[in-house]
Amino acid sequence: MDFVLRQKGRASMDFLVSLARAAGGLAPRWQAELAAAGVTAATLPEDLEARHAEVERALAGSDAFATAALVGEFASVEHGRAAVAAYDESKDVLEPRLQALEATGPACLEEDPDLVPPDYWDGVWFHRTTGGWNGHPEMGFIHGELIHRHYVARTFPGDIFAQRASVLALLPPRPVRDICELGTSSGHYTVALQRTFPEARITGVELSLPMLRQALRVANENGWPWRLVQAPAEATGLPGASFDLVTSYILLHELPAEACRAVWREAFRLCRPGGMVLMSDVTPYRVLDRLGAWRADWLAKRGGEPWWRESATLDQAEAAREAGFVDVREGGPGGAAYPWVTQGVKP
Repeated sequence: MDFVLRQKGRASMDFLVSLARAAGGLAPRWQAELAAAGVTAATLPEDLEARHAEVERALAGSDAFATAALVGEFASVEHGRAAVAAYDESKDVLEPRLQALEATGPACLEEDPDLVPPDYWDGVWFHRTTGGWNGHPEMGFIHGELIHRHYVARTFPGDIFAQRASVLALLPPRPVRDICELGTSSGHYTVALQRTFPEARITGVELSLPMLRQALRVANENGWPWRLVQAPAEATGLPGASFDLVTSYILLHELPAEACRAVWREAFRLCRPGGMVLMSDVTPYRVLDRLGAWRADWLAKRGGEPWWRESATLDQAEAAREAGFVDVREGGPGGAAYPWVTQGVKP
């Protein structure tokens, strides 16, 4: 949906983008200071908490690190607030258009009024978004269109939308008639699935109703007959052996380790014999050196990612095998470490 924010909201979002970029520009300075203090990937301890303590001691007097941390802290909290304010400023123009897209079209949304959210999700402010994914009635639009397109896409390395399509290119060439996406959110990865497999029937599963409502609008606007279901990824309630492909994009790091294992088991149940699973997520710590893993963990701690470490230290490939998948492979598109893709086949 094409739209233009009003001036105040647009300026606030642009300011935060500039601030985040400026903070990122300080990284070479504090990294040089860290190296000068003799702290390298080779010297850091294996224990992550000890690693955090050593880096903090080495950078205790670093103005560059302190400034980057302060600015990053401000931006991580404020970007969600600024996006909500930007929406509210333009609500009179946006709301009628969103309601119209939600009301008519080929897609359908199956709400669960009796849903009890899992403990790991209920009340958690993921990404430090005020109130979490249900913190605003229009959080789906706010997160999917304002935060993702106007902030994340301009501050995160690479093309975040092209990355979604790139992981699907890793799939072996097999017929795909029915797809189940776990953790649909506002539908960005669902769009990549639709464009990659235009003839497939797509079912998207997501806990947050505001997110599903935005995915519904995306589907309706484009004439795509998505089936959208409100349910946890580890217990979808969908019929077993119903899908040729079960997949997710950047979902698993939002889950504790046991929930990740449950998602792999549910994916196995949902796959038809011969069906494929493909889960894309953050880079496992075992793939990074100790300094890289510290950096990822440091950012996750401050970025509203309570389960990142549990997921990033879980062997997702082994969890896939434990669930029953065979021919399990892992790695990133083009040899990259991000996004990290784990895929397999149901015998």
